[in-house]
Amino acid sequence: MNKLIIIGAGGHGKVIADNALKNGYKNIGFIDDNCADTCMGFPVVGTTGDIENLNDGETDFIIGIGNNTIRQSIAEKYDVNWITIIHPSAQIAVSASVGKGTVVMANAVINASATVGAHCIINTGSIVEHDNVIEDYVHLSPRVALGGEVKIGADSHIGIGATVSNNIEICDNCIIGAGAVVVNNIRNKGTYVGIPARKNR
Repeated sequence: MNKLIIIGAGGHGKVIADNALKNGYKNIGFIDDNCADTCMGFPVVGTTGDIENLNDGETDFIIGIGNNTIRQSIAEKYDVNWITIIHPSAQIAVSASVGKGTVVMANAVINASATVGAHCIINTGSIVEHDNVIEDYVHLSPRVALGGEVKIGADSHIGIGATVSNNIEICDNCIIGAGAVVVNNIRNKGTYVGIPARKNR
């Protein structure tokens, strides 16, 4: 199995490292601009300025950074072998698809005919129901629940424990607050909080 480089040695990167171990990776290193030496016992092998030098054709890469904007800027800058990591306890329907660079955490569910884009985070215990469309660079926090036929626009962040009702569309660049309940389409970018979710002014 190839070596794995995780970009970002913070909390999200640590969880990815644990998932990688469960997927059979043994040779793991981190890249981080602010962390020296080691992370979880694995070496920090350089900074983002070293990515191209480490791209030897036999190394896999994944971004361990929760911030959608930073994750997108790195993914679009570097042409490396971006991989997808899915925790063994996650349930992925045969008819679902998951894009490159995406991480699916423990006990997440992606149901029939759902589509998850590139470099997304489907965090612990999240539910992506049937026929959902999750566009690129979306972060679903732990215990997010999306009803059937939901569409989440690119670069959006759905907060911990939020719920989105069936047949709802959320536009690009939205933040849905923790515990919010979305029952109406959201067509304007911004931050939405509460039950039902309303734009935070």
